[in-house]
Amino acid sequence: MDKLGSQKPIAESAEAYIGRGAIPTAPLPDPIAKNIDTIVALHTRAERDVPRHQRLVETITAFCGRPAFLYSLILVISLWMLLNTLLLPRLGVATVDPPPFEWLEWLIDFGSLLITTGVLIRQTRQDQLAEQRAQLMLQLNLLSEQKIAKLIALVEELRNDLPIVENRRDPEAEVMQQAADPHLVLDVLQENLSRELSEFQRSTSVPHAVDVPESSKDTRLG
Repeated sequence: MDKLGSQKPIAESAEAYIGRGAIPTAPLPDPIAKNIDTIVALHTRAERDVPRHQRLVETITAFCGRPAFLYSLILVISLWMLLNTLLLPRLGVATVDPPPFEWLEWLIDFGSLLITTGVLIRQTRQDQLAEQRAQLMLQLNLLSEQKIAKLIALVEELRNDLPIVENRRDPEAEVMQQAADPHLVLDVLQENLSRELSEFQRSTSVPHAVDVPESSKDTRLG
């Protein structure tokens, strides 16, 4: 009875906690927490190195990619056309940009050029960050492959030294003890891709001979 009574408040408190929109989670293990901190530190350092003027350009570019900017642009263009076609002529004021709205077209072209340049600036920095991540992943993968090869070599050495374990030759383990040469792997991969591509192009470019029945040949000869 006491156990049930003690579990009921806990369940009610958990339901109330979830009802507020928060989900209780267990604390993360230390290795995962350290990895998260490392990733956050890398992103923080990358953002800290961005100049202030480039950060301003990227902020404006990010705003131009939101729906609010599209709605604002449509509203401004609509007001501009309405002002120069209906409101100003009715008030007896000379229109600033009569149809076909050459000034509006120039402003749109100029704004498109600025937005495109801002997008290219932001995309260039994102490409640089992606290249750095790719280089980091390549270095870590090569290091992991070397560590795995070393572990296999140590396990094989331990297996040969233990008297209780049967000493037998394992060709696969002997091959896996040696770390792969990335230059050799890349050369083989490029060679295989080139060969496959050339065979595919040859098979698609050379037309197959069409078999003509003998009866049709005789008919055409006759």
